[in-house]
Amino acid sequence: MKKTLLIIAVVAVAVVGMTTAACAAEGDAEGQEMTVWALVQASGLIGLFILLLSFAGLALIIEHAITIRRDKLLPHYFIVELEDLFESEEYEEAMQLCEEEDNILSRVIASGLGKVDQGYDTMEEAMGEAAEETSMSLHHKISYVSLISAIAPMLGLLGTVVGMIMAFAKLAETQGTANPAQLAEGISMALVTTVMGLIVAIPMMSAYHFFRNKVMRLDMEAGVIAGDLMRRFRPAQKAAS
Repeated sequence: MKKTLLIIAVVAVAVVGMTTAACAAEGDAEGQEMTVWALVQASGLIGLFILLLSFAGLALIIEHAITIRRDKLLPHYFIVELEDLFESEEYEEAMQLCEEEDNILSRVIASGLGKVDQGYDTMEEAMGEAAEETSMSLHHKISYVSLISAIAPMLGLLGTVVGMIMAFAKLAETQGTANPAQLAEGISMALVTTVMGLIVAIPMMSAYHFFRNKVMRLDMEAGVIAGDLMRRFRPAQKAAS
């Protein structure tokens, strides 16, 4: 949980840093500092979209921190109760418990117990399919964080290109006599959008890898527990080999 809070803090700091970065930048020729609104104006629509992406990414990370936790996806009380039912060979009660609960292990065990009359091989195949489906669902859920981490720097690069086009267009318009103030708008957009894209992408990429590793670890742990519980249904000859 401490690691999750740390990730949220990093992203929150990144968002605040992105929206206040202009306060450290020099403003116009009179030496005034830029405001946050001036930063957004300098970055144009591309910068505004990057800003919206940062808030969307922060919301996703907070949601994942709440829902992708061990006590929700692989609760200890459920494991203990399920093990007790299997030890006493109360498989119908175990099936009912799995239907009442919704987590990684309950889906895998329920799929296996549902095929108990068709042999161990069929049970094993059903459990594998359920485990794969659950894993894919979780990976799909966190993939939007990865998508934001990929889109943000690309938008920053787009802003860089657009800003440079604006600056060179101004040079062409003035036949090379443009003063720095006339070029400032395009150059400012190019630099600001690049910085904004990187500030959003770096913490988002870190958060994605954090949640991905967490999901993989929970999937592996659920597989080990399910294998230990269901091995009693394995034929004696296969178990011996």
